[in-house]
Amino acid sequence: MANKGIVPVKLSLTEGDFYTLWAPQWREHGAEWQAFLGAGEDLYVFSSPAEVLLFLESGAKHDLEAHPQWEAFNSKDAARVVPDELDYFDLVGTPSLLAEKPNRRNVKDVAANFRMARALGEVCGNTDIQVFFSSHSILSNPERGFDHFAGDNGLGEWTAIGRVVLTNWAKVLDALDSCVTVKKVDGEAATAQTKISNAQAAAKKAAEEEKARKEEEAKKVDPYDTTLWSAAGIDPIKVSIDGRTLYTLRTYIKAQPVFLGKYGEIFTFNSAKALVRWIIEHEDHDLARVATWEDVMTAANAGDLEVTVHPDNVYSFNGIVRDISTGLDAVDTDQMSRAYELLADAADWAADDSLNSYFLSHPRLQDYISYMLGSTNTAGYTPTPPFDEHAENWKELEEMLTKRFSKF
Repeated sequence: MANKGIVPVKLSLTEGDFYTLWAPQWREHGAEWQAFLGAGEDLYVFSSPAEVLLFLESGAKHDLEAHPQWEAFNSKDAARVVPDELDYFDLVGTPSLLAEKPNRRNVKDVAANFRMARALGEVCGNTDIQVFFSSHSILSNPERGFDHFAGDNGLGEWTAIGRVVLTNWAKVLDALDSCVTVKKVDGEAATAQTKISNAQAAAKKAAEEEKARKEEEAKKVDPYDTTLWSAAGIDPIKVSIDGRTLYTLRTYIKAQPVFLGKYGEIFTFNSAKALVRWIIEHEDHDLARVATWEDVMTAANAGDLEVTVHPDNVYSFNGIVRDISTGLDAVDTDQMSRAYELLADAADWAADDSLNSYFLSHPRLQDYISYMLGSTNTAGYTPTPPFDEHAENWKELEEMLTKRFSKF
């Protein structure tokens, strides 16, 4: 409460429900203060939030204008005078709460009601209220929460608080009634209520729009971005080729690919679990020199490493040879482009010219792939059937790749 500035509150007193503004304790010039909406010795309460708004808009002077956060509070929309559910204090109903067995809700409500009654008594300087709380230290225990009243001892203490309240609360309520002044205001309460309703509707609409915006933004967030792999910049990759599925790892350093492997051999595994088991037991590979590899190993050794493959790192060679033989329209160019990316990365990492040498000796395949992938270097060139030779050549490219794999 101490940091809430100025808050609207609802008070249930003997004569009914009333509304006012409360400034919980704040510190200024080395002293602690708290206040309610009022002037001089009068503490104002109103029959509705609309009447509170009418009073504030009337320009009448009151003590809260001296509060350091008054201008910030009063610049808010008309709904600023409507209490939240947590700022409802059923002072009349306190004995009924204590008549029940303690639970999280009623312990919290009793503590809040005691806090409010004490605050009203202090601001009004009411001796009866102040003496009541100072004479019964047990009344501060609801602030400790529900767990304090667990067990037989706690239940006994709850009952003891109930007895104190049952004996004295009527006098406390009389004192509270004498503290407040039911303020009458001029103006149309219905008009003020319309302002409040419009402000609440606008706030609700804004909240719904903000919720929708956040949900839309959440849809755009790639779940992979929250993984350790993304943070480390090292990616699991999945390769489907020649009827088999294999897993390995790859990163890029200064735009150059680095695979899990050594001396041109890519270490591959037939399952994600096998990959994790292997990296825990081995450290002689090129990725071990990457700065963030230690982060991967820490998670692996702790049993927290899960292999998550981003869709961009899934490579399927299945069916490409058949589709090339069938015709230009049968080839999935996106699949071919991604497969070619892996072929090129593997050759670059191995630092050999095998791929370039192959294309030099098979220029028709190079022209075909360039055409299929939309290269501007093939202007005026259109592949013509039959495509059996192209299919056979592509098959040889796949074999060049699988020969780099440790397990195939």
